Amino acid sequence: MSSSMKKIALTLLLATASACSVGPDYKKPDAPTATQFKEQAGWKASDPQDEIDRGAWWSIYKDPTLDDLEKQIDISNQTLKQSEAAYRQARAVVDQARASFFPTVTGSGSAQRSYEGPAARGTGASAFVIPGVTSRTGGTAVDSFASSVGASWDLDVWGKIRRTVEADVATAQASAADLASARLSAQSTLAVDYLELRYQEELKRLLDTAATDFQRSLEITENQYTAGVAAKADVLSARTQVLNAQAAAINSGVMRATLEHAIAVLVGKPPGDFAIAPSKELTGAVPVVPVGLPSTLLERRPDIAAAERTMQASNAQIGVAIAAYFPDITLTGSFGSQSAQFASLFASPTSVWSVGGSVAETLLDFGSRSAQVEQARATYDQNVASYRQTVLTGFQQVEDELSTLRILQQQAVVEVEAVKTAQEAARLTLNQYKAGTVPYSSVITAQTTALQAEETALGVTENRLTASVTLIEAVGGGWDASKLPGTDQVEDDTSFLHLIPIATDHPTSSDGK
Repeated sequence: MSSSMKKIALTLLLATASACSVGPDYKKPDAPTATQFKEQAGWKASDPQDEIDRGAWWSIYKDPTLDDLEKQIDISNQTLKQSEAAYRQARAVVDQARASFFPTVTGSGSAQRSYEGPAARGTGASAFVIPGVTSRTGGTAVDSFASSVGASWDLDVWGKIRRTVEADVATAQASAADLASARLSAQSTLAVDYLELRYQEELKRLLDTAATDFQRSLEITENQYTAGVAAKADVLSARTQVLNAQAAAINSGVMRATLEHAIAVLVGKPPGDFAIAPSKELTGAVPVVPVGLPSTLLERRPDIAAAERTMQASNAQIGVAIAAYFPDITLTGSFGSQSAQFASLFASPTSVWSVGGSVAETLLDFGSRSAQVEQARATYDQNVASYRQTVLTGFQQVEDELSTLRILQQQAVVEVEAVKTAQEAARLTLNQYKAGTVPYSSVITAQTTALQAEETALGVTENRLTASVTLIEAVGGGWDASKLPGTDQVEDDTSFLHLIPIATDHPTSSDGK
C-alpha cells in the first residue's frame, strides 16, 4: 500500500474513533405528578392487612383456584404469545441495526473455458465451447479461473448508526413493557371474571334460598285460601313470586357459564374442555392494596414505561434525520487472483488488490432533509404529550379506584343494616298476615324489599373485590421499571427471555435451529 493510501486510511479511522453522534441527547421530560393521592387519605379497607406479592399479586385474595388459573396465563394465553413474539421481533431489529457497525464482506469465484478459432487469433474474438469437445477447426480452448474477496465499511462518523441502534433498543424496551402490560391486563381480567363468577354462584344461592322461603309463604297462603280466609289472588301472587325467584336463579347460571367460557379462553383452553368447580361462598374480605406515593407510579406501570421508552426512540430518530446533512464516508477494499490454471490461482504472482474510500453528499434536495428533521421533532413532541397523558390517565385510574373502594366501604356498612331491617320487616309482616291484620300484598312487598337489599349488599361486596383488582392493575401489579431489559439484555436474546415463560409455536428445522 502506498504512503498516501496509508495516510488516507489512517485519517478515516481516526475520524471514526473521534466521531460524535449528532442530534439531541435524550433527557427524560418532566411529567405532571401530584405529591399525594387525593383519595388515599379517606380510604381504609377493613381487612386483611396484606402486601402485594411482586410476582403473584393475585395471592392477596387467598384463593387456591384463582392461583392455579393465573399461573396458566403465561403458558397458554395467545395474546401474550403475540406480545412476546413482538418483543423478539424488536430485538431482531436491534441486531440488524448493530450489524451496520461492521464491514460487509463478500466473496466470489469463477471458472470459465472459452474457444478461439484460427481466424480469430490475434483479433481478440472468441466463442464458448463445450468442455471436453475437441474442435475440428484447430482452434484453441482457453481456461480462466478467478477468485476475490471484497469488503465495504460505512464509517459511522456522524453517529447515524449509533442513533439508529439507540432508537431500536428503546423500541425493544417499549415492546418488553407492552408485553408486561399485556400480561398484567390478562391477569387482572381473569381475576375480575373469576370474582364475578363466584358472585353469580353466591347470587344463585341467595335466590335459591329466597325461592325456598317464598315457597313456604305460598304454602301458608294456600292453607289460608283452603280455610277461606284468603283470596285466590293471594295464592297466585305468592306463586308468581316463587317463579320469579326461580327464574332469576336460572339466569345467574347462564351468566356463570358465560364467565367460565371467558376464563377458559384467557388460559388458552377450549371452553368445552374446561370447568371450574363451584365454591362454598364469595369471600367478603377486601384486601388492602398499598398504592405508595404518586411519584412511584411512574416506575410501577408498564404502560408508562413503554411510553417513556417510545420517547427515547423518537428522540434518537431526530439524530438519524440530522445525520443526513453530513456526507457518507465509506471504505472499500478487495483482494483476489486470476489465473489460467487452477493450481496457480492462489499464487502471489496472480494476486490483485485494491483499497479506497468514497465520500457521498447530497448537494441539493429542495428541503427534503429539513422536512425529515422537522417530522422527527414533531414525532418526539407527540410522544412526549402521549407520555404525559399516559401518566395523567394512570393517576386518574388510581384515584378512581381509591374513591370507589372508599365509597363502597361506606355503602357496605349501610347495606348490612338495611338487610337486617328488611329481613325483620318481612318476618313481622308475614306474622301479621297470618294473624289476618294485613293483606298478602304487604308480605310480597316486604319480602321483595328484603331480597333486593340482600342482592344489593352482595353486589357491593362483588364491586369492592373487583375494584381492588382494578386498583392493583392501576398501580402496576407489583411490576416496576427495573424489570425492563437493559441494552445488553436486549442485544442478548438469552438474558431477558427467561423472564418470559411463554411457549412459542414457531416451526424449527430438522437440526433444531
